[in-house]
Amino acid sequence: MTEPRLSAALQRIAPSQTTAMTDRAIELRAQGRDIISLSVGEPDFDTPAHVVEAMKAALDAGQTRYTPVGGTAAMKRAAALHFERDLGIATDTAHVTISAGGKQAIFHALLATIDPGDEVVIPAPWWVSYPEIVRFAGGTVVPLPTRPENGFRFSAAELEAAITPKTRWLLMNNPGNPTGAVFTAEDLTAIAEVLDRHPQVLVMSDDIYAPLTYTGAPHATLAALRPDLADRVLTVSGVSKSHAMTGLRIGVATGPAWLIRAMEKLQSHSSGNPCSISQAGAVAAFEGPQDFLADWRETFRRRRELVVSRINAIPGLSTPVPQGAFYCFIDASPLIGGGIADDGALALHLLEHGVAVVAASAFGGTHCDLAGFRISFAASEAQLTEAMNRIEKAVAAI
Repeated sequence: MTEPRLSAALQRIAPSQTTAMTDRAIELRAQGRDIISLSVGEPDFDTPAHVVEAMKAALDAGQTRYTPVGGTAAMKRAAALHFERDLGIATDTAHVTISAGGKQAIFHALLATIDPGDEVVIPAPWWVSYPEIVRFAGGTVVPLPTRPENGFRFSAAELEAAITPKTRWLLMNNPGNPTGAVFTAEDLTAIAEVLDRHPQVLVMSDDIYAPLTYTGAPHATLAALRPDLADRVLTVSGVSKSHAMTGLRIGVATGPAWLIRAMEKLQSHSSGNPCSISQAGAVAAFEGPQDFLADWRETFRRRRELVVSRINAIPGLSTPVPQGAFYCFIDASPLIGGGIADDGALALHLLEHGVAVVAASAFGGTHCDLAGFRISFAASEAQLTEAMNRIEKAVAAI
């Protein structure tokens, strides 16, 4: 038999290393190994009871049929409420679409707008899927390196230096995965002034972690600060992180009507409508009580302090204090060399000592001269304490 031929587009991308490490941890657990997984970005809290009850009611009511491709009217209204109440973006249902997770919204927006030769500026370290989606669409990734001493935030001047006449998109993640970086209103105002001088540049503002910030300041996002840029900004959000609904796969996006229509056109041929029952749950998530989020944030804050203090006490490891989300991006450069060839080998070494992490290189860490790993602190304090003990022993064994 001849070798099967895969498309050139598929061959341009690599599998997700976050899901690969998580899958490997599951395999090892099935073999009886004691593995603490800090590789996946998933809240360990239960989905709020009112959300679960709404989905049960939808099932009992027989809401298992097709819905409009871009989401039910109720879901779009709830998403518009979320964007205005939680992000400060005045929008309406004509400028909102619903997808099977935020990742699908990003995928469709980029595939609908990128042609070969188009450049997409992505701050590094980045979420693993951003560059792969750009490459799949035929675009060119332009890394915008950031540094821990700057809170993994880029400056307006650094952005302007990365823009060329071929630049089609700037992708922003605020708060950021994998770094926990948070852009302030002042940061975004300066970035907007750069965008004023480059009207061909669209902006993807991935604000999925917006409810999970620890600065004490209100969340800032570009479309709210500069509504005059609304025809160039797509803001992506969802319920996965804020309401512990990762498996239910609901993402929401708001942006210019022409882009929303294009995304729904593509979605009509890729997946059709998002799950009807999940939409019912997301309506309840956005329209129901939000007070539990304060308790979740405080729990994450305590876990963050535990992890940061323990990591920075281990020789060879260092991490800044993340300002949002639930990740630490750890520099382990002093450990690389000799028996540990690279951060991929380091991640495997830690896995052998019972902790699953993801190598920094999976997030574009090499563009920032960083070798290390990302961990999620969305785990119990007991698990995190034991994981830190194992990491300390693993590092001592190098």
